[in-house]
Amino acid sequence: MKKITMALASSLIAMSATAATEVDNPVDWFAKGETHGNIKYYFIETNKDKTNLDGPKTSAWANSIGGKLGYKTAKLYGFTMGATFMTTNPFALPGSVDTSIIGRDNAVQLGKSPGDPVAQKSFSVLGEAYLDYQFQGLDAWYGRRVEKTPLVNPKEVRMIPSSIQGGDLSYSFESGLKIGGGYLDKFKQRTSSRFVNIVEHALGTKTEVITGHKKGNVLPAYLEWRDAHHTVRLYNYYSKDFMNLTYFDAVHKHEVNKDFSWFAGLQGMHQHGIGHSRGVMEGDIASYGGKINGRFFGLKAGAKYADSSFLLAYTNVLGSRDNEHNSLALPWDGTPLFTDMITSNDLFTSNYGQGLTSSGGYIAGTSGIKAGYTQKYDFTGVNGFKSVLSYAYYNNSNFIKAQQDINLVLAYSISDFSLALKGIWVDNNTGNSAADADVKAGETGASIVQIDKLTQYRVIANWKF
Repeated sequence: MKKITMALASSLIAMSATAATEVDNPVDWFAKGETHGNIKYYFIETNKDKTNLDGPKTSAWANSIGGKLGYKTAKLYGFTMGATFMTTNPFALPGSVDTSIIGRDNAVQLGKSPGDPVAQKSFSVLGEAYLDYQFQGLDAWYGRRVEKTPLVNPKEVRMIPSSIQGGDLSYSFESGLKIGGGYLDKFKQRTSSRFVNIVEHALGTKTEVITGHKKGNVLPAYLEWRDAHHTVRLYNYYSKDFMNLTYFDAVHKHEVNKDFSWFAGLQGMHQHGIGHSRGVMEGDIASYGGKINGRFFGLKAGAKYADSSFLLAYTNVLGSRDNEHNSLALPWDGTPLFTDMITSNDLFTSNYGQGLTSSGGYIAGTSGIKAGYTQKYDFTGVNGFKSVLSYAYYNNSNFIKAQQDINLVLAYSISDFSLALKGIWVDNNTGNSAADADVKAGETGASIVQIDKLTQYRVIANWKF
């Protein structure tokens, strides 16, 4: 098992971990920076019952230890620099390994199976390395960063997060309005040690066929507005000769008193193929189902009373027409649906070359309902305990049976340490693969592949510093 260089770790941890401060010389720029990171232990076990497909019952599991170690300089005339190393190191592996907390994407990039020995190897990667400039409301950065948006997301539910490479320029006004835009060139998936061109990562070996180019980029533009009771976000992601995505959400929060509050929100997205990809995908219905033209909307509401909170959400992915691809395409770990569960946008959909696949909730024609209940137990006098119980129901006329998900999380945290036990139970687990590309919403006699049951158990211990 590879180890984080102890000399580096010791020297960084020994440095003062204070917030970024203004300095006026290069020596203090580095000396007065801050160290940050985490050490994480992760156990995962995944069981699948494929009896309905005349397949076997399978079980795979893994242990790994790793995390992040980063350093961010102080601020010198508005400039800061940051770097973060990330690592995952499996141990005591069984004969059948769940590589979703190790190097699954490393194997997929080489055209190998997700369980290949390549995917079982530990790795380390420089996940962040950036220069940032801030002046009043202006913020500009370039390099590798972990950034969270509805469409490009780190998905820190596994060992290490996904990262992007590019740049961003934004301005925040005192009114709460923020506008910005950028350029994204590369994407490192959460089970990969490589930054790959962002469009190539989505389409893999079909990149040039679909887009007419060997590589591509994504140009994001966004507007956000926040005040004490409202959040409004609008994002547009443009990728030449591939697709354009526009996403919107708005949430209103209202505090009745110190114990009781409620919220309500709505969301929507439209994505469509542009340029070269439209003609190619419409011209090969058997392979792609048609051009990209995905749409969805969603609603959610919830309430919090003392240590208890409740959530109810509904989403609807509109059905595909005869010349349209039959699912949303979200290849960069984006999981925007209000009805998302822990297993939503399964790991395989953000693997190299899998950008046109999706999990059940994202297939055209699928409506989803989610109910959630969160309970903290501070009232018992023992602080730090929490449980989260969620249920989701996804239905589609092309599903043989509706997919039903139950997620249970038992969590404890104290200071910088947290422990989580997660149980995931899915009946009729559904995934939209390349083989399902020409199945249209509502098509008589056509169905999306499902497996009887998927169960998964996770143990995650995490210490942040």
